[in-house]
Formats: sequence, structure tokens, C-alpha cells
Amino acid sequence: MPGDDDPIRVLRVISRLNVGGPAIQVITLAKLLESRGYSTTLVRGQEGPREGTMDSLADELGVRPFRLPGLRRELGLHDVRALIGLLRVIRRTRPVVLHTHAAKAGTLGRVAALMALGARPRVIVHTFHGHVFEGVFPSRLASRVIVLVERLLAPLTTRFVAVSSEVGDDLERYGVAAPERISVIRLGFDLSRFKLDDDRRQSERLTLRRSLGIPPDARVVTIVARVVQMKRIDRFIRVAGRLGDMTDVWFLVVGDGEQREAIEASEDARRLGARLVWAGMRRDVAAVCAATDVMVLTSDNEGTPVAFIEAQAAGLPVVGPDVGGMATVVEDGKTGRVIPQGDEEGLATAVRALLEDPAMSKRMGEAGQLRAFDRFGIDRLVDDVDALYHELLDHR
Repeated sequence: MPGDDDPIRVLRVISRLNVGGPAIQVITLAKLLESRGYSTTLVRGQEGPREGTMDSLADELGVRPFRLPGLRRELGLHDVRALIGLLRVIRRTRPVVLHTHAAKAGTLGRVAALMALGARPRVIVHTFHGHVFEGVFPSRLASRVIVLVERLLAPLTTRFVAVSSEVGDDLERYGVAAPERISVIRLGFDLSRFKLDDDRRQSERLTLRRSLGIPPDARVVTIVARVVQMKRIDRFIRVAGRLGDMTDVWFLVVGDGEQREAIEASEDARRLGARLVWAGMRRDVAAVCAATDVMVLTSDNEGTPVAFIEAQAAGLPVVGPDVGGMATVVEDGKTGRVIPQGDEEGLATAVRALLEDPAMSKRMGEAGQLRAFDRFGIDRLVDDVDALYHELLDHR
């Protein structure tokens, strides 16, 4: 362990600070671990052109990430530049702990640590934020390569962190890590901004609806997600179509991505007319939740669905597919509904039931709020990560 008065130097590496849970986690940890005796250098890569970033959160918390432009999600010669850049950062900062997040950062970060003779971190941690071994990459071959790479990198890794027990099960099932080398640490957030009093909620609800052209007395079904293949916004549109007879129900898409134009132009979307509203990328998610009656996801894959954690913190019932870590967040029948993957009729039926039964919606929303604050609070996350680092350093 470093001297009692010396901060524990942590190098935290993430492929990109795009909008979503992983970016929120690394920025928040960089800030809040300071009070526990850590000094963090946060290295981030380059986001895609339509992803949006969490730079505003970094600015708000006073975190200054070091940008490594060669660190990108796509494969290419830029990976060599990123590897060299990470090696230089390791030699300059001499971290005691290297903690990488997501596949590309994990690969390059751990290889750079291996190459950093004389400056190699004592502890190397890699976090899996989702189910990356199937359903994420464009082909089975690519998925197999990812599994092989992770198996090869496993000896360099002191501990693997999984954001849910389901992700941890994947690591064991695919032969990446034995159970004793896996720590399950659920995501954690500052959820206080989602818990509004009645007056504030009503004010936010009406203001946002007015800005988007949604009637104040409409019922609103919302999806907050990137408009990319894995999130299946096309499926959300078809679910909305099955609810088309409920003429006072409007549908709100919050997010952006490369599929937006194609889905907007689809016959399914056009059929919904003005009742389908595209809000684009927004930072005021608490206001979005205030304007919403039911939150929905229709993804093919999820690690831990952050949109549902935030929605439940706001007291909303949720409906989503039984994929990835959904069951970690949603207790089916108590805080929302978990429907078999791809069952569009089942999703629509569950949403309809909530819209038609305000008492059930309220009951599930209240139960979800209690669950979100109990299981996904920021203090618990910081405690868990702090304890993990000390456990590993005490044995190195």
C-alpha cells in the first residue's frame, strides 16, 4: 500500500464518454474517490459523431479527462497510436491501480500495462458493462474473437468487475474468469434529482410537454435510448402502433443515432403522425421522466439499463424485454414488467395495462423508486469500489 498520507494513484481508462451509464460511472468515481484518498487520472477516447457526450457532467464535477484521440471503438491503425499513448500515460503517472472500462479500453489498457516495464500497475481491474460476447458485434466471428482476446488478457487482470450477476455468469460461462476472480458491483448514481415533489414534477411535466408540442392531458410512453440497431427503436415504433387505438397516448423518443432518419421515414412511424415525437439527445432526463407516464425499452441487449434505474428513481413504472441485466433492475410484476425478448404484442399489452390502471402504475412506480434508491445509490458504488481496491492492494 502507498504511505498513509499518499493518495492512491488510479488510472481509469474508457473508450469514450458517450451518453450512458459507463461514462457517468467513471466521471463520478473520479470525483468521489478523492475523499477516500485516491488521485485519479481519467483517460477517454473519441466518441462517434452522433453519440453525444457526458462532458457536461465532467465539467459540473470538476473532472478533467485526458483525451486520447486514437482511442476509438472501431478497429484501425489508430489503435497503435492509442496503445503508445496509453503506455506514455502509464509511465508518466505511474498508477498503483489501472482500471479499464469496456472492450477496447480494456484491451489496449492491459496490453500497455504489460509493456510498461518498471511502471506496471500493482493492480489491474477491468469492468464489463454489458453482455459483449453475443448480440453486440456484427458477426459470430467477431464475438468469438472478443472471447479469445479476453481469455488471453485474463492472466494480466487482477480482478474482473461485472455490473450484474448475469454479466458475471457470462464471464464464467465463456471461460474468461473463474468465479473467485469476478466481483459483481452494481452501477450507482446520484438519483436525488429524479425525486421531485408534486409541484415541481407538475411544473417540469407541463414545461417539457409544451416545448415538445405534447398536450398537457395526454398520456406519454417514452423510450430513452440511442437510435442504433441494438436498441431496436423500430420495435418501439411497432409497439406504439399496437396502441394506436388509444388516441390520447403519445410516444416520445429521447436519443439520437445513425438509424434515426431511416426509422423516422418508415411507414410505421409515419402512421403514428404527430403523436410520435422525436426529442433528440437531451440532458434534462429528470424532466423527461416527469413528462412521462410509462417508460419502455425494446433492446436486443442491455447490460444494466440505466434509463430504467433513472425512471424508477422518478417513480415511473417500466416495461422492457428479458435481456441482459434487466432482471437486476426490474422486479417483474412489482416495479414493472419484464417481457420475453422480441414479444411486441406482450410489450404492448403490458404498456396498455399500466395506462388503463393508474393505481397499478402508481403502486409499481413507488416500489421501483424504493428499489432504485436502495440498490443503485452512488454511496454504495463508491463504498464497493473503495473496498475492492483495498482488498486487492492488501494482497499484492
